Order: sequence, then C-alpha cells, then structure tokens
Amino acid sequence: MTVTNVSPANAPSPGAGVLAPTVPTEISDPVNARILAVSEDRIAGFVNEPFAEIAFAADLPEAVVITRLRAMLECGVIRRIRQTLMATNLAPGALVAWRVAPENLDSAFDYMVKEDPFSGHVVIRSTDVETQGSVYRLWTTLKVPQGFSMTRHCDFLATRVGAKAYRVMPAKRLFALGVGHVRRRGMEPGARSDESGRVLDTNIVELSPLEWRVLAALKREFTIDEIASNPWSPRAVEAGVSLDEFIHVARTLSSRQVIGRFSTFLEHVKPSAAGERVTRYNALFHWRVPAGREIEAGREVGRHHILTHAYWREGGPEFANVNIMAVAHGTDKQFVLDHKTAIDRHLEAAGIPVLYTNVFWGGRSEIKPSEISPAEYEAWADRVGLSREASAG
Repeated sequence: MTVTNVSPANAPSPGAGVLAPTVPTEISDPVNARILAVSEDRIAGFVNEPFAEIAFAADLPEAVVITRLRAMLECGVIRRIRQTLMATNLAPGALVAWRVAPENLDSAFDYMVKEDPFSGHVVIRSTDVETQGSVYRLWTTLKVPQGFSMTRHCDFLATRVGAKAYRVMPAKRLFALGVGHVRRRGMEPGARSDESGRVLDTNIVELSPLEWRVLAALKREFTIDEIASNPWSPRAVEAGVSLDEFIHVARTLSSRQVIGRFSTFLEHVKPSAAGERVTRYNALFHWRVPAGREIEAGREVGRHHILTHAYWREGGPEFANVNIMAVAHGTDKQFVLDHKTAIDRHLEAAGIPVLYTNVFWGGRSEIKPSEISPAEYEAWADRVGLSREASAG
C-alpha cells in the first residue's frame, strides 16, 4: 500500500503543505525495513532528537525517516509511536491469568481493553495439550499505580467480567525486553548473544510532582503531525516547563532507569491493507527450573535474540509452579517451536534441569500502554464507583 503524505520539509507546517508523491508503507519495502529495524527497539533511553537518531542508525536522511513514519502511522502499519517507560519501576505490575467461562470470554476481553486503562496487553490464549492451567484463557498485563491495591483492583475486575479465579504473577526479575519484530524475521533458531542476558530489577522509583508532569507529557503517543524534528519542544509547553528543564528532567529520569526506549509499535496481529503480516503466532513459553536457579536460568533464556520478553514469574500450582516465562513471535508456528526447542537444548547444555515446560499460544489480542499515573487512577476509581477505601493499598 502507498499513501499520499504531506512533505516533512521545514517550510510547510503539518497539514498545510504541498502533497508529496505516494509513499510506500509496507514493512517489506527496503527503506521501511531499514527504519523499522532501528525504530522498533534500538533507541534506548531518552534522546533529544529521536527521529534524527533513527535516521543516523538507519543511514538515511531524517526527512525520509519522518515521511515514512508518518505514512506508516497514517495507514495503520504502525499502531503508535511513543517514548516508552520502564513501567515496572513506576508502578507495581503483574501478568494476570483469568479463569473465565467460555461464553463470557469475548465480553471479558472487551471490558479489559475498553474499560480498564491499567490493563495493557490483553490476550486470549490456548494450549496444544490440555493442562490444569489451560482453563485460564484470558491473560492481561496490569499496572496499579503507587498507593493503590492490585488485589482489590483484580477483585473489582473479576466481579465485572465474571472471572471465577485469577492468578497474579508479578515479575521478580526481567531478562529481556524489546520488540523488534522486523529485525527478528528469518532469525535462525538458537541465535543468541555470546554472554548471558542482563538482569533488571523491578524496584519501584518514587517521583516528584514535577517529574510526573514531565513524564505525562513525555509518554503521550505521537500524532502524525508531531512526527518532526525537535519533537520535545511542544511537550515542554504541555508540561509547563522550559525545553531545557524538560530535557534535564527527562535525562535524569533516564539515568534512574525510568525511561525505556523511543519506539514505533507495529500492528503485528492484523494484516495490512496489502495483506502483509508482521507476525502470526505469539507464544508464551513456560519453564519450571529448580528453586534457587531462577536468575541463572533466566539469564540463559534471555540471551536468545528471538525473545521479546523474558522474566522470572511464579506461576503457582495453577501453572505447575513454573518460574521462567518468555515471549516469542513468528509468522510460522513450527518456526516458533524450533526456537523453543533450541532454548530447551541450550538450558540442558548449560546444566539447568527443566522440570516442566509448556506453551500458551496467543489468539485474539490487543496491546495498549498501561496507565500508571496515581491521579488518573483516582479519577478512574471515582468514575467506576470504586471507593478510595476499597482501592487504596
């Protein structure tokens, strides 16, 4: 697919310029692929000029990068462009598995997507082989801002969606975090770094009112017109501070590991207008390793390049007491399973026993950023009738 896009040249303001020639928007286009290989997850932390950084890393003019990103966002190939946060350090979070009756599954999915701004990834999952945990079909990520109770939030959601049970699985450690669907295409099973994966803590960081104000402006999704050079100047105005102060606060937050990456998020579930898919299969891998070896195992799992996420979470008896989980995507199911087999073999070679393993496949899904602002939580609780006493931690 191609779109006719407004030129990002310096002279015309967005929406008021001269129409440029049609712009390719498919991810298979060589220029777009070069841009996306960088823009999905290679711009770490906070940078003053993110689009210029993408252009430099992709070896393309910034004007080309801006034009292509605008076009891909406009036609839906890119779902959103935003500065991500290390939300695990800003609000208590967890992966939550919900046991919902089959006839209520779709309505529960819709409620989590449309009515709960604190639920992020919402996925209906299934397994190839029935296990005790197979009855937990609805999976969500959840962030509950500081000062509020995750248990009470989950109890409220369970009542609203008719969940019979739920399992909350906070991340104890992270070992891999980064999307990068385009650069992972065609990756050989077993491809991994030479060194063990890093270990990221999930300690909560407290922010000042000024830092929350800057963060709120920083994390907002970019509109098409905002994809331009010097993108933070309008955000500084939005936060009520000078550009210099905005940048200073953002850099400080980045140094405190509160800032994630500047990222483009592809529509990786639905096909594009031309029928092209970024990915088709979304797999949540489960492993149980001996207690006390979770970090060692997580680092060995996390070094595999195919994984977008890897973490230590306790699955409990509902999920055979697994403790290492990871996520991989691919356009071919066997290809994804081949990667899983390669990781299994690597754990065996590293002398780490796998006591149990399973795969939960993603079906219907929706991905949105989880809200983390305490002020937004208070406003939401008032709207839905959740009293301060019931929601407070």
